[in-house]
Amino acid sequence: MIHQFQKDDLNIVLDISSGAIHLVDPLVYGLIGDYDAGKAALLEKYAALYNEATVLEALEEIEALKKAGQLFTPDTYENNIQFKNRKPVIKSMCLHVAHDCNLRCGYCFASQGDYQGSRSLMSAEMGKKALAYLARNSGNHYNLEVDFFGGEPLMNFEAVKEIAAYGRSLEPLYNKRFRYTMTTNGVLLDEEIMDYLNEEMDNVVMSLDGRKSVNDRMRPGLRGEGSYDTIVPKFKAMVAKRGSKDYFIRGTFTRFNLDFAEDAFHYRDLGFKSTSLEPVVTEPQMKYAIQEEDLPKIFSEYERLAEEMIRTHGTPEAFSFFHFNLDLEQGPCIIKRLSGCGAGTEYIAVTPEGDIYPCHQFVGNDEMKMGNILEETWDADISLTFKNAHIYNKPSCRSCWARFYCSGGCHANAYNFNGDITIPYEIGCEMEKKRIETAIYVQARIMTKEEGDHDR
Repeated sequence: MIHQFQKDDLNIVLDISSGAIHLVDPLVYGLIGDYDAGKAALLEKYAALYNEATVLEALEEIEALKKAGQLFTPDTYENNIQFKNRKPVIKSMCLHVAHDCNLRCGYCFASQGDYQGSRSLMSAEMGKKALAYLARNSGNHYNLEVDFFGGEPLMNFEAVKEIAAYGRSLEPLYNKRFRYTMTTNGVLLDEEIMDYLNEEMDNVVMSLDGRKSVNDRMRPGLRGEGSYDTIVPKFKAMVAKRGSKDYFIRGTFTRFNLDFAEDAFHYRDLGFKSTSLEPVVTEPQMKYAIQEEDLPKIFSEYERLAEEMIRTHGTPEAFSFFHFNLDLEQGPCIIKRLSGCGAGTEYIAVTPEGDIYPCHQFVGNDEMKMGNILEETWDADISLTFKNAHIYNKPSCRSCWARFYCSGGCHANAYNFNGDITIPYEIGCEMEKKRIETAIYVQARIMTKEEGDHDR
């Protein structure tokens, strides 16, 4: 299976199974699209535009790519032994250290931090038990990911420090390395906390929706006041202190700011280089919910982002955008490509009470409760359901050209919109496909731009 698309003067061909990407001339592009017609028909069709020798030479190039396994490559992953015999073990944990928040974001899937329950903070002892559980049940995995999450995790900062230190004490005992991430709204950041996060956290995700008017509309404080003026100076100080360590400025765009490329540019103008803007996912009747009719505008914004990234590449204005950080070398393992995030199998969320869920977006849904850390319980049936929710068990994914990049999409979005984790959220699929094409275009354009610079 192949996927072809054109952007400006680039003719791009993606070989789905191998992941090979080809920039070709118009003749080869056309021949690949018509390849099933056969040699004689192709010679006849293109005779008016090209001489026979040129067409034959192009066909030889296509045949050489086929033989090299880079074009029209069959999909053999479904029966791959590594995939069929996989035995998932937990390697990532979203640790809900705070089911409470000091903001009242309008689109919050966690109902402003309490996850449809009572507001609570995780005890340090519960967090320690959760990390010990992860260490014991992670098999041969060395690097274990732990995201300190909420609500707002800095509302429970003392417990975070104690839990993280305990994790470090487990590392030599279990031959593990905990990689910590903190996701924060920034309200409580101060010098002490910044220094701690920069020392202990491998990554810090900071929530900001972009321009002041956009952010303050959807991310107010407890009294309805805007949060922008409070958090932006703190985020700037945090990034300045962080040096070369990883971070993201992460926002959510809604129907209220479909011109979200402006928010990405605003990040850049504030000095933030590592950026992400996610489309809101919510009930379709909400005024800020993205509708199918919004897709053309959203697509144009991704293109605006792409052109600015290309323009600024290699300059002090350059910035990265999470959804365009595409690995064109097919880096992730087979299981990752076919099964995605690993929710419910390799990735779990743990609440302040120790309840286990497939991921943070399922927390509070009793049907998806998988067990409890204290009780050492584990619902194998739920885990099996998620293990089987791979692209070959999702009918719409089996024939989709993007399946090895999106890995079947978000289980939570599928469940929340369709009541079934094997039926992807369609609007999300369309946005994902546009992002993939745009990411490929950005890298192709930068590559051709650099080659042109070398030629000069």
